[in-house]
Amino acid sequence: MKVQRLCLSSLRPACWSLALSLALGLLFPPSRALAQTAPVAPGSVPPARAASPPPPAAAAGGPTVGAQALPAASKVVPPGENLVVEGVPPIPRELADRVGRYTEFRAAGFSDWHPLRRELLMVTRFADVPQIHRLLMPGGARTQLTFFPDRVSGATYEPTRGDYFLFSKDVGGGEWFQIFRYDLKSGDITLLTDGKSRNTGAIFNRRGDRIAYMSTRRNGRDNDLWVMNPLDKASDKQLLQLTGGGWGAEDFAPEASDRGQLVLGEEVSANESYLWLVDLATAEKKLLTPKGLPEKVAYFRARFSTDGKGLYVTTDKESEFRRLTYIDLATGKHTYLTTSIKWDVEDYDLSRDGKTLVFSTNENGISRLYVMATATKQFRPLGQVPVGVIGGLAIHPSGSELGFTLSAARSNADVYSVNLRTGKLERWTHSETGGLPTEEFSEPQLVKWQSFDGREISGFLYLPSKRFTGKRPVVVNIHGGPEAQFRPTFLGRNNYYLNELGVALLFPNVRGSTGYGKTFLQLDDGFRREDSYKDAEALYKWIKQQPSLDGDRIMVTGGSYGGHMTLVSATHHNALIRCSLAVVGMSNLVTFLERTEGYRRDLRRVEYGDERDGKMRSFLTGIAPLSRAGSISKPLFIVQGQNDPRVPASEAEQMIKTVRASRTPAWYLLAKDEGHGFAKKRNQDFQFYATILFMQEYLLK
Repeated sequence: MKVQRLCLSSLRPACWSLALSLALGLLFPPSRALAQTAPVAPGSVPPARAASPPPPAAAAGGPTVGAQALPAASKVVPPGENLVVEGVPPIPRELADRVGRYTEFRAAGFSDWHPLRRELLMVTRFADVPQIHRLLMPGGARTQLTFFPDRVSGATYEPTRGDYFLFSKDVGGGEWFQIFRYDLKSGDITLLTDGKSRNTGAIFNRRGDRIAYMSTRRNGRDNDLWVMNPLDKASDKQLLQLTGGGWGAEDFAPEASDRGQLVLGEEVSANESYLWLVDLATAEKKLLTPKGLPEKVAYFRARFSTDGKGLYVTTDKESEFRRLTYIDLATGKHTYLTTSIKWDVEDYDLSRDGKTLVFSTNENGISRLYVMATATKQFRPLGQVPVGVIGGLAIHPSGSELGFTLSAARSNADVYSVNLRTGKLERWTHSETGGLPTEEFSEPQLVKWQSFDGREISGFLYLPSKRFTGKRPVVVNIHGGPEAQFRPTFLGRNNYYLNELGVALLFPNVRGSTGYGKTFLQLDDGFRREDSYKDAEALYKWIKQQPSLDGDRIMVTGGSYGGHMTLVSATHHNALIRCSLAVVGMSNLVTFLERTEGYRRDLRRVEYGDERDGKMRSFLTGIAPLSRAGSISKPLFIVQGQNDPRVPASEAEQMIKTVRASRTPAWYLLAKDEGHGFAKKRNQDFQFYATILFMQEYLLK
């Protein structure tokens, strides 16, 4: 049975809407693994920290819009009223017209099946931000149901009748998520949570009369367990007070016992997590997976078997990779079900009758689908699913077919289903591509290079059309997380750089990335942070040796932790690159840890180190881009959301101020209505135009 989460807990793989961000056209999507959910809700205001003030306005001397001096209005694209623009030249209207089709890509993401009918809910964008839509048949018309100024995350139906669904949303990218009920008969929308705290991970029990979710309502920092009947707001109550931000409700026990027990996940880091069994009557919890083992173990996606006697999970216990596993609750015995596959099992779903498991693996960045009969534990590849990246697996309550989202280099993220018996594949949505044919879009090449210690590092290289001759300039785009992985999904507007500018794109997966085993994942923790920096340095030197790439014209970019790596490259590797563009990146891991929201601070300390320890603080300060900003002589562009709860705007402001003091060309774009990356199309478009100008001025000349 699918357990649909409105928002995921802190370090789980991100909501599919984040994978969707690339397909929707974001140049630098938020980090996949640290994306801690995505959207948020109306009326919610972050209580813990006031928004960082915008930087000072541009100097007087001409008409300004968003702090940008403008020539004749008809010839330029004015920034929106919520944008603060410094150092960026006016955007010519001609440029916006020329690149316009590349800003009109759409994408669609699967949310949930209706419990009684063959129809579904999905997320797509027709105006400024993604909203919930209903789809009645493959290829049918998409009916928009929500109309908010901010993006809405995936929805989940009440599981017995489907008379209503729940969804989650924030305001301005602040990630103070609220849970809402949408009644299909009346179209009424009801706010179920308090409108102020952060509320995530809502799951239904099987009877549909109770949800469990996590909330920071008590102190704005710790994720406590709450339960509620979604049809009765007065039933909302706190069940458990917990310490830390890494807790998540996993699943209610089935049928007769589902009012009695719930499995709860406790996440300490990407490498360490535990499962607890909660008695809903007494509010007591019992540890299911042992602590104090010699090696850290991670557990993901716990689901009760239909008889309630065991749990299905994915875990890296006694393995480099995450295996699908059955845990007997009486004995604690682990039965590993996918040992023959030497890659991570990243997602799975269990049919309502418990007879069928469908799971996906991440095999060098590509998704593979398999179906298993739970009685025999035998599995086989499922159908003729196109090569790409798959997310959002959900078996229809009838048990007949699987719904999911698929994205590939030449195909937007779209909604598909496959018949579990016949293998027949059906495409439910055909998202628009701005009128551009995608058949000739560049497909990725897997490339590898040796780092400073002889370790092999890999990434995906996209080369421009052969009509561009000679060595090609390169944009190196480093993913966030850092516990994430670039995977070859649809690049959206990034294709403009390939198709029209002749720029190659290279997406590395440096040490610390997921998908390559738990040892690789831990290679950048704490005092080993600089080793990932050296992986990037080795890549820049490798590029200089490639006959098709111009090693003298390298631009580095990335978002979130990728933004941090961009600032690292701008400082540590200044001589090897031409320019850099950092999006919501940390300029100093010490100040970042001190100012990131409290519900995620301890989780990040496990990865980066505890800045309260004197030795660690000294180390992190010494390697910080901010500490070395004086060495930057190559142009820098910084993009930031003012409401970002993960990487506060102060990280960008302190960096841009320091760089400008040395008279290095420095552009700055701040959105006062965005958080961890730009979600609104109008802001994405302006960022895209400015990025093209930056590349034309500093990379292509």
